[in-house]
Amino acid sequence: MSKPDELLVDVATLVESGHNNQMSLTVVTGGAVITGRLAPEAVWRQRVSEVLTDSSRLGEFSAVFTATPRGDGPPAYLHFHMARILQGTVGIPETGGMYRVSIADVSAWTMGDFSYSDH
Repeated sequence: MSKPDELLVDVATLVESGHNNQMSLTVVTGGAVITGRLAPEAVWRQRVSEVLTDSSRLGEFSAVFTATPRGDGPPAYLHFHMARILQGTVGIPETGGMYRVSIADVSAWTMGDFSYSDH
């Protein structure tokens, strides 16, 4: 979207202000369908930092995610956790992942997460 959807920005703002990670959302961005729950950026960063800290190869990158998020203006990104990229009837990764999606790049969205089947 050349101009981010104001309603989607409002949803992201509410997630950020309430520190609530129960909002399920599905977006289309760059031809990919991503479905999962939104998290406030600070919570998302914390979780990514924890995962990186636990990695013997990637631990040094964890500090990048502990920086304080910039709080000026409305949110520009959606922070997904427990999310999957839908490909056919499969969700990747199977266990859910952490995705940061630019709101400006979302071409379509809907409330809730889509189910998928790996059978």
